[in-house]
Amino acid sequence: MRRLYARLYLALLASLALFAVAAAAVWWTLGEDVWAQRQGAAFGRIAANVLPPAAAPPAEQQVALERAVAGVPAGFALYAPDGKRLAVTGFDPGRRAWKARLPDGRLLAMRAERRVPGVFVLALALILAAIAAGAYPVVRRLTRRIERLQKAVESLGSGDLATRVEVRGRDEVARLAESFNAAAARIEALVGAHRSLLANASHELRTPLARIRMGAELMRTPGDEKRVADLQRDIAELDALIDEILLASRLDAAPPLAREEVDLLGLAAEECARYEGVSLEGEHVTMRGDPRLLRRLLRNLLENALRHGKPPVVVHIKKNQIEVRDAGAPIPQAENEKLFEPFYRRPGSSGTGGAGLGLAIVRQIARQHGGDARYENGFVVTWGE
Repeated sequence: MRRLYARLYLALLASLALFAVAAAAVWWTLGEDVWAQRQGAAFGRIAANVLPPAAAPPAEQQVALERAVAGVPAGFALYAPDGKRLAVTGFDPGRRAWKARLPDGRLLAMRAERRVPGVFVLALALILAAIAAGAYPVVRRLTRRIERLQKAVESLGSGDLATRVEVRGRDEVARLAESFNAAAARIEALVGAHRSLLANASHELRTPLARIRMGAELMRTPGDEKRVADLQRDIAELDALIDEILLASRLDAAPPLAREEVDLLGLAAEECARYEGVSLEGEHVTMRGDPRLLRRLLRNLLENALRHGKPPVVVHIKKNQIEVRDAGAPIPQAENEKLFEPFYRRPGSSGTGGAGLGLAIVRQIARQHGGDARYENGFVVTWGE
Protein backbone atom coordinates (compact mmCIF):
# COMPACT_ATOMS: atom_id res chain seq x y z
CA MET A 1 0.00 0.00 0.00
CA ARG A 2 1.11 3.54 -0.69
CA ARG A 3 -0.96 5.31 1.96
CA LEU A 4 1.17 6.40 4.89
CA TYR A 5 -1.45 5.63 7.54
CA ALA A 6 -1.77 2.06 6.22
CA ARG A 7 1.98 1.59 6.38
CA LEU A 8 2.18 2.90 9.94
CA TYR A 9 -0.78 0.81 11.03
CA LEU A 10 0.58 -2.35 9.44
CA ALA A 11 4.00 -1.68 10.97
CA LEU A 12 2.36 -1.43 14.40
CA LEU A 13 0.41 -4.65 13.87
CA ALA A 14 3.54 -6.41 12.63
CA SER A 15 5.39 -5.30 15.76
CA LEU A 16 2.60 -6.64 17.96
CA ALA A 17 2.58 -9.94 16.08
CA LEU A 18 6.33 -10.21 16.45
CA PHE A 19 5.97 -9.58 20.18
CA ALA A 20 3.31 -12.30 20.41
CA VAL A 21 5.54 -14.78 18.58
CA ALA A 22 8.49 -13.92 20.82
CA ALA A 23 6.36 -14.31 23.95
CA ALA A 24 5.09 -17.69 22.76
CA ALA A 25 8.65 -18.78 21.95
CA VAL A 26 9.85 -17.76 25.41
CA TRP A 27 6.97 -19.61 27.04
CA TRP A 28 7.61 -22.64 24.84
CA THR A 29 11.30 -22.70 25.71
CA LEU A 30 11.31 -21.78 29.38
CA GLY A 31 7.84 -22.69 30.66
CA GLU A 32 8.58 -26.36 31.09
CA ASP A 33 11.86 -25.72 32.90
CA VAL A 34 10.27 -23.26 35.30
CA TRP A 35 7.51 -25.76 36.11
CA ALA A 36 10.06 -28.52 36.60
CA GLN A 37 12.18 -26.42 38.94
CA ARG A 38 9.19 -25.69 41.14
CA GLN A 39 7.56 -29.13 41.09
CA GLY A 40 10.40 -31.50 40.33
CA ALA A 41 11.89 -31.95 43.80
CA ALA A 42 8.55 -32.84 45.37
CA PHE A 43 7.71 -35.21 42.53
CA GLY A 44 11.07 -36.96 42.95
CA ARG A 45 10.42 -37.62 46.59
CA ILE A 46 6.96 -39.03 45.83
CA ALA A 47 8.41 -41.25 43.08
CA ALA A 48 11.05 -42.62 45.48
CA ASN A 49 8.26 -43.73 47.85
CA VAL A 50 6.15 -45.31 45.11
CA LEU A 51 8.76 -47.06 42.97
CA PRO A 52 10.13 -50.49 44.02
CA PRO A 53 13.72 -50.83 45.28
CA ALA A 54 16.59 -50.54 42.87
CA ALA A 55 17.17 -54.31 43.05
CA ALA A 56 13.64 -55.11 41.75
CA PRO A 57 13.42 -56.62 38.24
CA PRO A 58 13.07 -54.11 35.35
CA ALA A 59 9.58 -55.44 34.52
CA GLU A 60 8.37 -54.67 38.01
CA GLN A 61 9.88 -51.21 37.87
CA GLN A 62 8.21 -50.65 34.46
CA VAL A 63 4.80 -51.54 35.87
CA ALA A 64 5.34 -49.42 38.97
CA LEU A 65 6.44 -46.39 36.87
CA GLU A 66 3.42 -46.65 34.59
CA ARG A 67 1.08 -46.87 37.59
CA ALA A 68 2.77 -43.94 39.35
CA VAL A 69 2.55 -41.51 36.41
CA ALA A 70 -0.73 -42.70 34.88
CA GLY A 71 -2.64 -39.76 33.36
CA VAL A 72 0.32 -37.36 33.50
CA PRO A 73 0.89 -35.80 30.02
CA ALA A 74 4.65 -36.27 30.04
CA GLY A 75 7.41 -38.71 29.18
CA PHE A 76 9.26 -40.53 32.00
CA ALA A 77 12.35 -42.70 32.05
CA LEU A 78 14.02 -44.47 34.98
CA TYR A 79 17.77 -45.13 34.88
CA ALA A 80 20.00 -47.31 37.10
CA PRO A 81 22.94 -45.70 38.89
CA ASP A 82 25.22 -46.95 36.09
CA GLY A 83 23.07 -45.22 33.44
CA LYS A 84 21.20 -48.27 32.17
CA ARG A 85 17.56 -47.54 31.36
CA LEU A 86 15.23 -49.58 33.52
CA ALA A 87 11.78 -48.32 32.45
CA VAL A 88 10.15 -45.75 30.18
CA THR A 89 6.55 -44.58 29.78
CA GLY A 90 4.73 -42.00 27.66
CA PHE A 91 7.60 -41.02 25.36
CA ASP A 92 11.35 -40.87 25.66
CA PRO A 93 12.14 -37.60 27.47
CA GLY A 94 15.49 -37.31 25.68
CA ARG A 95 18.43 -35.14 26.63
CA ARG A 96 16.43 -32.03 27.48
CA ALA A 97 14.48 -33.82 30.20
CA TRP A 98 14.37 -32.72 33.82
CA LYS A 99 16.28 -35.21 35.99
CA ALA A 100 15.91 -36.04 39.67
CA ARG A 101 18.35 -38.26 41.58
CA LEU A 102 16.57 -40.73 43.88
CA PRO A 103 18.06 -41.61 47.31
CA ASP A 104 19.15 -45.08 46.10
CA GLY A 105 21.12 -43.62 43.20
CA ARG A 106 18.60 -44.15 40.42
CA LEU A 107 17.81 -41.29 38.02
CA LEU A 108 14.27 -40.27 37.08
CA ALA A 109 13.99 -38.21 33.86
CA MET A 110 10.84 -36.36 32.85
CA ARG A 111 9.75 -34.01 30.02
CA ALA A 112 6.23 -32.59 29.72
CA GLU A 113 4.29 -32.46 26.46
CA ARG A 114 4.60 -29.17 24.62
CA ARG A 115 1.10 -27.80 24.33
CA VAL A 116 0.08 -24.20 24.00
CA PRO A 117 -2.94 -23.60 26.26
CA GLY A 118 -5.99 -22.36 24.40
CA VAL A 119 -6.60 -19.74 27.07
CA PHE A 120 -3.14 -18.29 26.45
CA VAL A 121 -3.77 -18.04 22.69
CA LEU A 122 -7.22 -16.49 23.22
CA ALA A 123 -5.87 -13.92 25.70
CA LEU A 124 -3.05 -12.99 23.34
CA ALA A 125 -5.48 -12.59 20.43
CA LEU A 126 -7.78 -10.38 22.50
CA ILE A 127 -4.88 -8.17 23.55
CA LEU A 128 -3.75 -7.80 19.92
CA ALA A 129 -7.29 -6.96 18.79
CA ALA A 130 -7.72 -4.34 21.52
CA ILE A 131 -4.41 -2.65 20.72
CA ALA A 132 -5.15 -2.74 16.98
CA ALA A 133 -8.58 -1.15 17.48
CA GLY A 134 -7.17 1.57 19.71
CA ALA A 135 -4.16 2.33 17.52
CA TYR A 136 -6.03 2.84 14.24
CA PRO A 137 -7.72 6.18 15.08
CA VAL A 138 -4.46 7.52 16.52
CA VAL A 139 -2.48 6.62 13.39
CA ARG A 140 -5.24 7.85 11.07
CA ARG A 141 -5.52 11.17 12.86
CA LEU A 142 -1.79 11.79 12.50
CA THR A 143 -1.65 10.91 8.82
CA ARG A 144 -4.83 12.87 8.04
CA ARG A 145 -3.00 16.01 9.15
CA ILE A 146 -0.14 15.13 6.83
CA GLU A 147 -2.62 14.60 3.98
CA ARG A 148 -4.01 18.09 4.58
CA LEU A 149 -0.47 19.41 4.28
CA GLN A 150 -0.02 17.54 1.01
CA LYS A 151 -3.23 19.01 -0.43
CA ALA A 152 -2.13 22.48 0.65
CA VAL A 153 1.23 22.06 -1.07
CA GLU A 154 -0.52 20.92 -4.27
CA SER A 155 -2.90 23.87 -4.08
CA LEU A 156 -0.02 26.29 -3.58
CA GLY A 157 1.84 24.74 -6.49
CA SER A 158 -1.21 25.13 -8.73
CA GLY A 159 -1.19 28.87 -8.13
CA ASP A 160 -3.50 29.42 -5.14
CA LEU A 161 -1.07 31.52 -3.11
CA ALA A 162 -3.67 32.21 -0.42
CA THR A 163 -3.59 28.54 0.68
CA ARG A 164 -2.97 28.01 4.39
CA VAL A 165 -3.12 24.98 6.69
CA GLU A 166 -4.94 24.82 10.01
CA VAL A 167 -2.43 24.30 12.81
CA ARG A 168 -3.47 21.65 15.33
CA GLY A 169 -1.46 20.42 18.28
CA ARG A 170 2.09 21.17 19.34
CA ASP A 171 4.01 18.30 17.77
CA GLU A 172 6.30 18.10 14.73
CA VAL A 173 3.37 18.07 12.30
CA ALA A 174 1.99 21.24 13.83
CA ARG A 175 5.39 22.93 13.52
CA LEU A 176 5.57 21.78 9.91
CA ALA A 177 2.16 23.36 9.27
CA GLU A 178 3.37 26.61 10.85
CA SER A 179 6.48 26.56 8.66
CA PHE A 180 4.35 25.92 5.57
CA ASN A 181 2.05 28.84 6.38
CA ALA A 182 5.01 31.15 6.93
CA ALA A 183 6.63 30.07 3.67
CA ALA A 184 3.34 30.45 1.77
CA ALA A 185 2.89 33.96 3.18
CA ARG A 186 6.39 34.94 2.07
CA ILE A 187 5.83 33.49 -1.41
CA GLU A 188 2.52 35.30 -1.72
CA ALA A 189 4.16 38.58 -0.71
CA LEU A 190 7.05 38.10 -3.15
CA VAL A 191 4.78 37.20 -6.05
CA GLY A 192 2.49 40.10 -5.25
CA ALA A 193 5.44 42.48 -5.22
CA HIS A 194 6.65 40.99 -8.50
CA ARG A 195 3.26 41.45 -10.15
CA SER A 196 2.99 44.97 -8.88
CA LEU A 197 6.47 45.79 -10.16
CA LEU A 198 5.70 44.39 -13.60
CA ALA A 199 2.36 46.20 -13.82
CA ASN A 200 3.90 49.51 -12.77
CA ALA A 201 6.91 49.02 -15.03
CA SER A 202 4.71 48.25 -18.05
CA HIS A 203 2.63 51.34 -17.38
CA GLU A 204 5.67 53.53 -16.93
CA LEU A 205 7.30 52.15 -20.08
CA ARG A 206 4.25 52.42 -22.28
CA THR A 207 3.66 56.05 -21.33
CA PRO A 208 6.97 57.33 -22.79
CA LEU A 209 6.58 54.93 -25.73
CA ALA A 210 3.27 56.57 -26.56
CA ARG A 211 4.88 60.03 -26.38
CA ILE A 212 7.76 58.88 -28.62
CA ARG A 213 5.29 57.46 -31.15
CA MET A 214 3.38 60.75 -31.17
CA GLY A 215 6.61 62.72 -31.48
CA ALA A 216 7.72 60.57 -34.42
CA GLU A 217 4.47 61.31 -36.21
CA LEU A 218 4.82 65.04 -35.57
CA MET A 219 8.43 65.15 -36.80
CA ARG A 220 7.57 63.33 -40.04
CA THR A 221 8.91 65.49 -42.91
CA PRO A 222 9.71 64.73 -46.51
CA GLY A 223 12.88 62.65 -46.66
CA ASP A 224 12.53 61.33 -43.09
CA GLU A 225 10.06 58.56 -43.91
CA LYS A 226 12.63 55.78 -43.53
CA ARG A 227 13.92 57.11 -40.22
CA VAL A 228 10.40 57.47 -38.86
CA ALA A 229 9.48 53.97 -40.08
CA ASP A 230 12.52 52.51 -38.33
CA LEU A 231 11.61 54.36 -35.17
CA GLN A 232 8.02 53.12 -35.38
CA ARG A 233 9.26 49.55 -35.84
CA ASP A 234 11.49 49.83 -32.78
CA ILE A 235 8.60 51.22 -30.74
CA ALA A 236 6.36 48.36 -31.87
CA GLU A 237 9.04 45.85 -30.92
CA LEU A 238 9.40 47.38 -27.45
CA ASP A 239 5.62 47.35 -27.03
CA ALA A 240 5.47 43.67 -28.03
CA LEU A 241 8.32 42.85 -25.66
CA ILE A 242 6.45 44.44 -22.74
CA ASP A 243 3.33 42.49 -23.66
CA GLU A 244 5.24 39.17 -23.80
CA ILE A 245 6.99 39.83 -20.47
CA LEU A 246 3.65 40.51 -18.81
CA LEU A 247 2.08 37.39 -20.35
CA ALA A 248 5.03 35.20 -19.31
CA SER A 249 4.77 36.57 -15.78
CA ARG A 250 1.04 35.80 -15.59
CA LEU A 251 1.60 32.27 -16.87
CA ASP A 252 4.35 31.71 -14.30
CA ALA A 253 1.80 32.46 -11.60
CA ALA A 254 -0.38 29.62 -13.00
CA PRO A 255 -3.68 31.52 -13.21
CA PRO A 256 -6.94 29.60 -13.61
CA LEU A 257 -7.75 29.02 -17.28
CA ALA A 258 -10.99 29.98 -19.01
CA ARG A 259 -11.93 26.42 -19.92
CA GLU A 260 -14.27 25.97 -22.88
CA GLU A 261 -14.61 23.76 -25.94
CA VAL A 262 -12.21 24.95 -28.66
CA ASP A 263 -12.18 23.84 -32.31
CA LEU A 264 -8.43 23.72 -32.91
CA LEU A 265 -8.72 23.33 -36.68
CA GLY A 266 -10.96 26.38 -36.93
CA LEU A 267 -8.71 28.38 -34.62
CA ALA A 268 -5.63 27.39 -36.64
CA ALA A 269 -7.38 28.33 -39.89
CA GLU A 270 -8.05 31.83 -38.59
CA GLU A 271 -4.41 32.27 -37.54
CA CYS A 272 -2.95 30.79 -40.74
CA ALA A 273 -5.07 33.19 -42.81
CA ARG A 274 -3.15 36.10 -41.27
CA TYR A 275 0.12 35.07 -42.93
CA GLU A 276 1.32 34.30 -46.43
CA GLY A 277 3.14 31.04 -47.21
CA VAL A 278 1.33 29.05 -44.50
CA SER A 279 -0.77 25.97 -45.21
CA LEU A 280 -3.02 24.00 -42.89
CA GLU A 281 -3.67 20.27 -42.73
CA GLY A 282 -5.37 17.95 -40.29
CA GLU A 283 -8.66 16.91 -38.79
CA HIS A 284 -11.30 18.51 -36.63
CA VAL A 285 -10.09 18.31 -33.04
CA THR A 286 -11.95 19.71 -30.06
CA MET A 287 -10.28 20.29 -26.70
CA ARG A 288 -11.13 22.11 -23.49
CA GLY A 289 -8.88 25.08 -22.99
CA ASP A 290 -8.42 28.83 -23.01
CA PRO A 291 -9.03 29.99 -26.61
CA ARG A 292 -7.13 33.23 -26.08
CA LEU A 293 -4.00 31.43 -24.89
CA LEU A 294 -4.29 28.72 -27.56
CA ARG A 295 -4.54 31.40 -30.21
CA ARG A 296 -1.40 33.03 -28.80
CA LEU A 297 0.38 29.66 -28.85
CA LEU A 298 -0.38 29.17 -32.56
CA ARG A 299 0.55 32.76 -33.41
CA ASN A 300 3.92 32.51 -31.65
CA LEU A 301 4.73 29.25 -33.45
CA LEU A 302 3.81 30.71 -36.85
CA GLU A 303 5.73 33.94 -36.32
CA ASN A 304 8.77 31.98 -35.14
CA ALA A 305 8.65 29.72 -38.22
CA LEU A 306 8.25 32.66 -40.61
CA ARG A 307 10.94 34.74 -38.88
CA HIS A 308 13.61 32.09 -38.38
CA GLY A 309 12.61 29.31 -40.78
CA LYS A 310 11.99 29.05 -44.48
CA PRO A 311 8.67 28.84 -46.29
CA PRO A 312 6.51 26.99 -46.89
CA VAL A 313 5.25 26.61 -43.32
CA VAL A 314 2.85 23.73 -42.70
CA VAL A 315 0.53 23.45 -39.67
CA HIS A 316 -0.82 19.98 -38.99
CA ILE A 317 -3.63 19.44 -36.46
CA LYS A 318 -4.37 15.94 -35.21
CA LYS A 319 -5.60 14.29 -32.05
CA ASN A 320 -3.69 15.58 -28.98
CA GLN A 321 -1.05 17.24 -31.13
CA ILE A 322 -0.18 20.39 -33.08
CA GLU A 323 2.78 20.38 -35.50
CA VAL A 324 4.34 23.43 -37.11
CA ARG A 325 7.11 22.70 -39.60
CA ASP A 326 8.99 24.76 -42.18
CA ALA A 327 11.48 24.06 -45.00
CA GLY A 328 14.46 25.54 -43.16
CA ALA A 329 17.54 23.64 -42.05
CA PRO A 330 17.00 21.46 -38.96
CA ILE A 331 18.18 22.86 -35.65
CA PRO A 332 21.01 20.88 -33.96
CA GLN A 333 19.78 18.52 -31.26
CA ALA A 334 21.97 20.20 -28.64
CA GLU A 335 19.79 23.33 -28.94
CA ASN A 336 16.39 21.62 -28.83
CA GLU A 337 15.72 22.46 -25.17
CA LYS A 338 17.47 25.83 -25.23
CA LEU A 339 14.97 27.06 -27.81
CA PHE A 340 12.34 27.23 -25.08
CA GLU A 341 14.48 29.19 -22.63
CA PRO A 342 13.47 32.86 -22.15
CA PHE A 343 15.57 35.34 -24.15
CA TYR A 344 17.60 32.59 -25.81
CA ARG A 345 19.08 33.50 -29.19
CA ARG A 346 20.76 31.00 -31.45
CA PRO A 347 24.46 31.54 -32.18
CA GLY A 348 24.89 33.71 -35.24
CA SER A 349 21.49 35.36 -34.99
CA SER A 350 21.36 39.07 -35.74
CA GLY A 351 19.70 39.93 -32.42
CA THR A 352 16.64 41.40 -34.14
CA GLY A 353 13.24 40.07 -34.91
CA GLY A 354 11.90 38.97 -31.56
CA ALA A 355 12.82 39.07 -27.90
CA GLY A 356 13.29 35.34 -27.39
CA LEU A 357 10.15 34.91 -25.32
CA GLY A 358 7.78 33.50 -27.93
CA LEU A 359 8.72 29.82 -27.62
CA ALA A 360 9.02 30.07 -23.84
CA ILE A 361 5.41 31.30 -23.79
CA VAL A 362 4.40 28.43 -26.09
CA ARG A 363 5.74 25.88 -23.62
CA GLN A 364 4.10 27.68 -20.68
CA ILE A 365 0.71 27.67 -22.42
CA ALA A 366 1.08 24.00 -23.37
CA ARG A 367 1.90 23.04 -19.80
CA GLN A 368 -1.02 25.09 -18.51
CA HIS A 369 -3.20 22.79 -20.63
CA GLY A 370 -1.61 19.61 -19.27
CA GLY A 371 0.79 19.12 -22.18
CA ASP A 372 4.23 20.17 -23.36
CA ALA A 373 6.13 21.59 -26.32
CA ARG A 374 9.28 20.22 -27.96
CA TYR A 375 11.32 20.44 -31.14
CA GLU A 376 11.58 17.40 -33.46
CA ASN A 377 12.59 18.80 -36.88
CA GLY A 378 9.72 21.12 -36.27
CA PHE A 379 7.73 22.33 -33.30
CA VAL A 380 5.31 19.83 -31.72
CA VAL A 381 2.77 20.64 -29.01
CA THR A 382 1.07 17.74 -27.25
CA TRP A 383 -1.46 17.42 -24.44
CA GLY A 384 -3.32 14.71 -22.52
CA GLU A 385 -4.04 11.35 -24.14
